Amino acid sequence: MNQNLPYILCIDDDPQVLRALVRDLKSQYREQYRIISTTVISEALESLLELRNKGEIVAMFISDQRMPEMEGVDFLERAMEYYPDARRVLLTAYSDTDAAIKAINSVQLDYYLVKPWSPPEERLYPVLDDLLGNWQSVYRPDFRGIKVVGYQFSPKSHSVKDFLAGNLIPYQWLDVQSSEEAGKLMSLNNLSQKDVPLVFFEDGTFLSNPSIIDIAHKVGLNPQVKLDVYDVVIIGAGPAGLAAGVYGASEGLKTLLIERRAPGGQAGTSSRIENYLGFPSGLSGSELTRRAIAQATRLGTEFITPQSVKDIKQKDGYKKVILEDGTEINTRAVIITTGVDYRQLETKGVPDFTGAGVYYGAAMTEASACTGMEVYIVGGGNSAGQAAMYLSKFAKNVHIIIRREDLSSTMSAYLIEQISGVANITLHPKTEIAEAKGSDRLGQLILCNIDTKEQQEVHADALYIFIGAKPFTDWIALDIIKDEKGFIKTGGDLHNCEAFKRIWKQDRDPYLLETSCPGIFAAGDVRAQAMNRVAAAVGEGSMAISFVHKYLSEVK
Repeated sequence: MNQNLPYILCIDDDPQVLRALVRDLKSQYREQYRIISTTVISEALESLLELRNKGEIVAMFISDQRMPEMEGVDFLERAMEYYPDARRVLLTAYSDTDAAIKAINSVQLDYYLVKPWSPPEERLYPVLDDLLGNWQSVYRPDFRGIKVVGYQFSPKSHSVKDFLAGNLIPYQWLDVQSSEEAGKLMSLNNLSQKDVPLVFFEDGTFLSNPSIIDIAHKVGLNPQVKLDVYDVVIIGAGPAGLAAGVYGASEGLKTLLIERRAPGGQAGTSSRIENYLGFPSGLSGSELTRRAIAQATRLGTEFITPQSVKDIKQKDGYKKVILEDGTEINTRAVIITTGVDYRQLETKGVPDFTGAGVYYGAAMTEASACTGMEVYIVGGGNSAGQAAMYLSKFAKNVHIIIRREDLSSTMSAYLIEQISGVANITLHPKTEIAEAKGSDRLGQLILCNIDTKEQQEVHADALYIFIGAKPFTDWIALDIIKDEKGFIKTGGDLHNCEAFKRIWKQDRDPYLLETSCPGIFAAGDVRAQAMNRVAAAVGEGSMAISFVHKYLSEVK
């Protein structure tokens, strides 16, 4: 049976009558509708709430009039709260026709059907065919999947949306302030504004004000570790980590990939990557991520997300990766591919509106909400340029704020050319933000000219920040040598470090991507002297696996 078919719900307290009705309905409509039935009104109402929360559709109610819990007219009135567009049919005996006629006005009854209806070919099907045909003519399928209810400019709501989008989980966003569907779901489930954000799932359940871990468990992410010992644990699922996962699993290594937020890294949030080899028309970061995850999973890589690593320890020749929840994972080798985070803009007022109009690298998540708005972007790199191009499709105007005179030294030429051809993108060179202002969300920015110090207050609905990169390495407590900015040093670069001779006890030099701890490697943007390109990160991730093989051959 097609699980996407709409429902016809039947209720009659007489089991014999109900069986006959269901039999006739299935005989005629089983290919177009799912038929469900009950003799108990309370069960019917519970089913309607569950169906509504799951996003299912009911096309028609067929109800007996005289039932012990409540009359059919009263049931149909309650049912209308869940599915106001469903067609309503009342089953009556001859003596009930007056009540049925009155119900036409009270519950907009579509038809009253006098028992018995035999033969159905003459007295049942023509009536229902007409009603269902009318319903089909105006029916528009609802979104089937996860629904998120919340406030557009709420940091908590943004966090939920960002997590789902980053993990490539489709969802429908319902704004409490503008969506009738949001209000309906809250009313039917006796929920209030203090319960948002709300996440409704396909099985009819929902979570109120959930943590990211709660959502992850519900959608099947963050599974338990399966093996006692892995050959390699990869920390971070950006392009380098995903490439390492693909090559590690394909070459027979027991491979585990751990991601603290969402796979893809900064590249995963990119609306368009134009210069990745083999994709002449370009592709989005999410599409590249989706393909890489599917490939790594098919080859045997295990994923855990969202889960943070808080420490790595060495014992008896093994590495012990310790997660935030206390889980300890044993592995023979580790590859650190945690990448970088955008630096926080500490300008006055900006931290107050993070998630409420101020976003870090989240252009695709919030883009549709920027329709007709004034949007500002801080940063002159490729990520900022790609965000500007994408946001320009929605926003009234997009403003790029940079401290330099132009973009030539920080952005690819093809992207500069594209931006120059978009009428609603404006570049503001030699400019910085002096302050962000607003009430419960961002409302204004004060811009300052770097040379003249002249200030200007402008209306701003959203601010996207792409200002440089800070390596995510603060969590590393092991003797892994980093440069002054926190990037991990590897290979030959380690010889220039005073601490290297004290730490390194091997009879060989460290491999090209090996850190100061044997068997622990670094790849991608987290590595000192790395080239900040997606293709370079993919290359380093795959290369790291070859060095893992060499290391494992030494310690067998």
